[in-house]
Amino acid sequence: MQLLVGKKAPSFTARAVCKDRIIEKFSLDLFQDKYIVFFFYPLDFTFVCPTELHAFQEQQAAFAKRNAQVVGCSVDSQYSHLAWLNTPKAQGGIQGVEYPIVADLDKSIARAYSVLKEDEGIAYRGLFLIDKSGNVRHQLVNDLPLGRSIEEVLRVLDALIFHETHGEVCPANWQEGSKSMLPTQQGLISYFDS
Repeated sequence: MQLLVGKKAPSFTARAVCKDRIIEKFSLDLFQDKYIVFFFYPLDFTFVCPTELHAFQEQQAAFAKRNAQVVGCSVDSQYSHLAWLNTPKAQGGIQGVEYPIVADLDKSIARAYSVLKEDEGIAYRGLFLIDKSGNVRHQLVNDLPLGRSIEEVLRVLDALIFHETHGEVCPANWQEGSKSMLPTQQGLISYFDS
């Protein structure tokens, strides 16, 4: 697996679905000057996946407040995405999800982000936090049965925004409003002394 942290996010142009329409030429470049939470999930019409997609949707206001755009991606076609978006939540669908979902039918995007499970032809649960300059600042990859914590995604996004704003670093378990520290030996000593 390739580590992408600290590198430019791989660019792509693909089809996507957003709400009830197909976008023929979708790119992350559409969201310049925004943070991007780009996540992969294995397949449409599966089991853990709809819980994650709905969990991201439930936090859309929190992401918007942080100037962040959520984008999902799987190896399914745009038609499969659209069918799943038209399936009610009570029937395992993702009706009500409003952020873009990218179609990666040829698996080139999952491969570029190093999350393709080659033996099955599906993506692991990869998540990439991309800053406003297009650089990957956080990368997390879960195995297929392990759903993600959206609260943790928001926490890491808050830490990145805090660091960019104040120049300080965020220690273990840092939460918005808690103590940060200067990235120096004295900063560490002061942190532990308090």
